[in-house]
Amino acid sequence: MKIFKININFLLLFVVLSGYMTYGQQPPQYTQYMYNTMVLNSGYTGTSSKIEALLLHRSQWVGIDGAPENQSFSIHGKLKERVGLGLSVTNDNLGASNAVEINGNFAYEIRTGYYSKLSLGLNAGVNILNVDYSKGIYSNGLDPLFQENLNSTRPVFGLGAFFYNTNWYVGLSSQNLLNSQIYSDDEMVTNRKTQYYLMGGYVFELSENLKFKPTVLAKEVAGAPLTVDVSGNFLIKEKLSLGVAYRYDDAISALAGFSITEQFFIGYAYDYTVTELNDYNNGSHEIILRYNIFDKYKRALSPRFF
Repeated sequence: MKIFKININFLLLFVVLSGYMTYGQQPPQYTQYMYNTMVLNSGYTGTSSKIEALLLHRSQWVGIDGAPENQSFSIHGKLKERVGLGLSVTNDNLGASNAVEINGNFAYEIRTGYYSKLSLGLNAGVNILNVDYSKGIYSNGLDPLFQENLNSTRPVFGLGAFFYNTNWYVGLSSQNLLNSQIYSDDEMVTNRKTQYYLMGGYVFELSENLKFKPTVLAKEVAGAPLTVDVSGNFLIKEKLSLGVAYRYDDAISALAGFSITEQFFIGYAYDYTVTELNDYNNGSHEIILRYNIFDKYKRALSPRFF
């Protein structure tokens, strides 16, 4: 694959992300994945409340030109007692490339015990990829690969399972099972591979006003190293959330969240890079705003921390 550059920092970015670029536009990563679950697992659709809407913005590796930047919006809820519906939209930028993905989600819930449930979901939509080569400076400006911008629309189809109780959850999913390749002048520009997610979490009630939730998220894609995120969050008086996270061989993170009202929650995460890339960036920032309309009876019976 031929690589273009905007400046030295941008070239460094592409060297670091060589695996990412080789295997195409893979889904963006999130530090606050425990609050943004439906974007990763369609089985989560409709499990948290009557209606949940979430906005997220992530700026990764601030200070490096062309570094990843992502925005996402999702909304989901219960259509019937066992049926959940949802919609998610993500906007992912990396250098000269932009990918917009739109998914509709459906989930059906099966009761497996007095408190436990298994929610099986699917998502379907489109991924719209655009690469604007005019944003780059090339070592060979006459290369025909860079003479015409790339525009491609590809289908998306994924499956997810989310098994949960009032104080734990485990999920397995893939947001897209359809591999695809895009060529320009007989040269491969992007090769999209299926990515799988395995997630889990448990809520420990340490006291009446203090809960602790460790979580884990593992991501696997063919031809790339396994990525593992672990985190631990404390919930204080059902209002304030504080925690730390670690992404193996990548970053350590600080997380904080506050429930402004029973419906509104705001969260922030800061990632500190632990690789050699740390010398060239000022960390990553992620902020979310979540709105919930709860079933008051179920909320009072078993307030969940996920």
